[in-house]
Amino acid sequence: MATAHKNLSHFDPDQLPAGKGLSIALVVAQWNHEITAALYEGAKATLLSAGVQAADITTYRVPGSFELIYGSKHAQSKNPDAVIAIGSVIQGATKHFDFVCQAVSQGIKDLNVQSNIPVIFCVLTDNTLEQAQDRSGGKHGNKGVEAAVAALQMADLSKH
Repeated sequence: MATAHKNLSHFDPDQLPAGKGLSIALVVAQWNHEITAALYEGAKATLLSAGVQAADITTYRVPGSFELIYGSKHAQSKNPDAVIAIGSVIQGATKHFDFVCQAVSQGIKDLNVQSNIPVIFCVLTDNTLEQAQDRSGGKHGNKGVEAAVAALQMADLSKH
């Protein structure tokens, strides 16, 4: 893997679009809460540091990653500038992992095709809890930070 042992969460804040005046929805799965809470905190801190006002960040909590699709669709109905879908699916002993990952990625893709409000895919699909921890504030950074950067860029793109 090209990104093995790299922290991809570093970015140049001067290269980000201004967050002032943007409204962002964060849809957070409660399953694997340790992971999704860390992703959420990374995303929220990044948005705030980019100038998004705390009052313009709305959080929706859903039971698991599968429910991120409906939660993101609901968030889109409130007309934010972008939605970030935050979840974590960790491989188990059954095919459930495959079905959930496939459904969530397709569902988020469908929302992006059907709406002018971007939905950012911040769903970790890891083989182990350790891999998820490494990507939610560990040695590989925090994918929540990266999702917030993507949300700012896509919100800016949709305004032009």
